Amino acid sequence: MPNSISTYSTENRGRVLLLFLLFLLAIYQFVTAGFTAFAVVCVLPFVVLFIYATFRWRMFAFWSLFVINYFLQMKDIKLPVPTSLPNEMFELIMLAVAIIDARQDPRFERAGNIMLFAIMIWVSFCLLEILNDSCGLGINPAAWFNGFRLLAIQLVWISLVFSIYVASPKTLMTLLKLWAILSLFTVFWTYKQVYWGMTTAEKIWMETRGRTTHIINGGTLIRYFSTFSDAANYGCNAAATAVAFFIIGITNKIKWAKIFFLLSSVAVIWGMFQSGTRTGIFCLGIGLVVYIFLSKSVRIAVPFSIIFGIFGFLLVFTTIGNGNQQIRRMRSAFNKEDASVNVRDINKEAIKKYIQDAPWGIGLGMSPENVPANNKFRKLSAIPPDSEYVFIWVHTGPIGVTIFSICMVLIFLGGCRVVLFKLKEPSLIGIGAGYCCAFVAINFGGYANQVLFQYPNGVLFFGGMAVVYILPYIEPEWAAYENMRLAQIAEKKRLRAEKKKKIEKLKN
Repeated sequence: MPNSISTYSTENRGRVLLLFLLFLLAIYQFVTAGFTAFAVVCVLPFVVLFIYATFRWRMFAFWSLFVINYFLQMKDIKLPVPTSLPNEMFELIMLAVAIIDARQDPRFERAGNIMLFAIMIWVSFCLLEILNDSCGLGINPAAWFNGFRLLAIQLVWISLVFSIYVASPKTLMTLLKLWAILSLFTVFWTYKQVYWGMTTAEKIWMETRGRTTHIINGGTLIRYFSTFSDAANYGCNAAATAVAFFIIGITNKIKWAKIFFLLSSVAVIWGMFQSGTRTGIFCLGIGLVVYIFLSKSVRIAVPFSIIFGIFGFLLVFTTIGNGNQQIRRMRSAFNKEDASVNVRDINKEAIKKYIQDAPWGIGLGMSPENVPANNKFRKLSAIPPDSEYVFIWVHTGPIGVTIFSICMVLIFLGGCRVVLFKLKEPSLIGIGAGYCCAFVAINFGGYANQVLFQYPNGVLFFGGMAVVYILPYIEPEWAAYENMRLAQIAEKKRLRAEKKKKIEKLKN
C-alpha cells in the first residue's frame, strides 16, 4: 500500500498537490468555523460517513449539495456552524474525488471556458483586496478571508463542480426535475404559510427582524418568504426560476416534461406574487425579453412580445386586480413617488459621498463589528446596502463593482454564444436559453436587492451557467437520449392502444 501511494504521488504530482491544497483549505475552514472540541468529536463520524458515501456513490454529494441549499435558511433549521460551511465542504470533497478520478474520467478540460476565465479575473481582484487598508486599521486577514470566501472563491467551486459532475443527458434532466420539485416544495410551503399559518420559528422572526419589512400597510399585508431568508430573496429567485421553467417547457419535445415545467412555472409565479417583491416583476420581464433575442424565432418572438406588452400595459396603466393587495404592491413598483421605492436612492446618495475617498472600497469582510465608532468609514459600513451590487460597491469600491459587472457580462455573453452558435438541438437550446435568461433575471434582482449570493441562488444560477458551457459536450448523447425517451413513450402508447383493443374485443 505505501508503495502504491508513493507511485501515484510520483506519477500525478500536480493532482496530488492540488488535492493537498484543497484538503488544507477544508481543514482551515473547519477549524475557523467556531467549532468547540466537543462539536468536532461529534461531527467527525458524520464527515467520515459522508466522504465514504461520496466515494462509494459519486453523485451523492452533488445531489446532497443541491437539495440542502434549498433548506439552509429555513427559520426552523438552526445550524451550529456558518451557513456557508456545508456548501464549501461538499464542493471541496467533490473536487477532491474528481481529482482522484481524473485519470479514469477526465472532465476538468470542460471547465476551461469563458466563465471560469471571468471568475478568475474577479478572484484575482479580490485577492488584491487583502492589501486594502482604506479604513486605516491595518490589514485584517480574517475579515478579508471571510469576504473572499463568500464573494469570490465560492464561484470557483460552483463552476468547477457543475462543469465536472453534470456530464450526461440523464444527469441534466434529473437536475432540472429536482430543481422543479424543490421549487414546487417552496410553493407548497408558501401556501402553508398563507393558509395554514407559520411555524413558531417563522412567527418569531416575523415579529422581530422581519416586522418592518414583511408586515406592511398597517399590518394588512404580509410578505411571505417560504423556505428562503426573506421575501426579497424568495421573490427574485421565483421570478428567475419561473423564466427558466417556462422556456424549458415550451422548447421540450417530450409532452409530459413540457406540461410539468410549464405548470411549475405558473405555480412559482404565484409564489412570487405572495412574496410581495416588486423587483420580481422586473426580473420576470427582463428574463423573458432576453429570450425574445435568444430564441432566433419570429414565431416565438411575436407572441412573446404581444403577451408581455399586454401584461405590462395592464400592470402600469390600469387598476385591474387592485382588489388584491399583493398586486397593488407589485404595481407600486412603477410609482416614482413611492417612499419605500425611493429609500434605496437615498442610501446610494449617502454612500456616494463616502466612497469618493475609498476607490477600492472599505475592504472585504469589513463590517460595523470591524470598524470602530470613531472611524471615518463607520457609517459606510453600517448603511444598509439594499442590493448585492451596492454591497460590492461599498466593499470593493467603484473599481471592484466595475470589474464584477464586466465579469458577469462576460459570463452571460459567453453563455449566449453557446446557445446561439454551438447548439443545434432545439430542446437543448431551450435549456441553455432558460439558464441564461434566469442568470440575467437574478442579476437584475441583485441590482435591487441583496440576493445574488444568498442561498440557494449561487448554486442554482451560477451552477446553471456552468451547465450552459458544457452543453456542447453532451449534445451528441442528448439527441440519442431524447430519441430513446420519445421511442419509449411511443411504445407505451402502442401497448396501451393494443390493450384497449383487446378489452373491446372481449366485451364484444
